[in-house]
Amino acid sequence: MTDLVHRWSAAARGAGATVPETDLDAAGAYLLGRWSEPQRQYHTVTHLSAVLDVIDRYADLAPAPDRVRVAAWLHDAVYDPRALGDANERDSAEFAAGLLATLGAPAGVADEVARLVGLTAGHATDSDDPDGELLCDADLAILAADDDRYAAYTVAIRREYAHVPDDAFRAGRTQVLTALLELPRIYRLAPLHEAWESRARANLTRELSTLT
Repeated sequence: MTDLVHRWSAAARGAGATVPETDLDAAGAYLLGRWSEPQRQYHTVTHLSAVLDVIDRYADLAPAPDRVRVAAWLHDAVYDPRALGDANERDSAEFAAGLLATLGAPAGVADEVARLVGLTAGHATDSDDPDGELLCDADLAILAADDDRYAAYTVAIRREYAHVPDDAFRAGRTQVLTALLELPRIYRLAPLHEAWESRARANLTRELSTLT
């Protein structure tokens, strides 16, 4: 956890935060508390760490990697499985803008990070948005996991939505998987697309067949 807080503080500083280090560390600890909330089964610190690792690995593909890292920390800062539509993403984007303002980041940085967070609602980016592409690709990295990790992911997602009856969950999950498969590219950045696209589509198609 201490290492994660240090990673947060370094990214926030790199993105333009100006408050003292103790304040940055406190914000990081607070965010980890959010990522550890009891309603989370997949959208946990483990997911956050995985997203950050992908961003670090491919940071040279993004013009502003620290902004992408900060957006990763904040993209599920608000997470309620009972929320409707893209409410979690919208609320997380609003939270991101407010938090960065309190940390002394320039207004333009706060707005950009909030924009990046909002992209994770539909994972659709423009072709000239490498920062957004890296965040979305990292967020969806689990879709290209091996069989065991993908199976664990689907189990965790079902647990997050334990309050939803089976029929309604199957219908909703089918809609999500279908939307992902209909994307022209699940992964936008060339190295990630080449490495992960076919595996992700196979995983999604296999899961979809079990639902329908």
